[in-house]
Amino acid sequence: MTEKKIVLVSAVALIDVDGRVLLAQRPEGKSMAGLWEFPGGKVEPGETPEAALIRELQEELGIDTWSSCLAPLTFASHSYDSFHLLMPLFACRKWDGIPQSREGQALKWVRARDLSDYPMPAADVPLIPILRDWL
Repeated sequence: MTEKKIVLVSAVALIDVDGRVLLAQRPEGKSMAGLWEFPGGKVEPGETPEAALIRELQEELGIDTWSSCLAPLTFASHSYDSFHLLMPLFACRKWDGIPQSREGQALKWVRARDLSDYPMPAADVPLIPILRDWL
């Protein structure tokens, strides 16, 4: 078996007061363009998954949150052709600001029962039933 680089990505299910989850659509020009995903991004060297999420949410959506508001929910472990993705998924119900697209991605608030209606990267798909059961 050939070894693959492990890529650590941190993601969050932002949950609004109506129990909907925020999805972001990967913009044209990025790998897996057009697929819907949970906001987040790569964890930089020396960074915790929580710190990466706080940074990414500020950069991508213009909102602020805190480690104390990020509850570990589940994780994805998925092999793609050229790397293996390890992605903790946190749940967050409290943040400052209104999520707005800062990197050209479409955003949509989606009910948990409707998440499977949105095409997602293969690593994200197994997270849907866990979120549905949890919400």
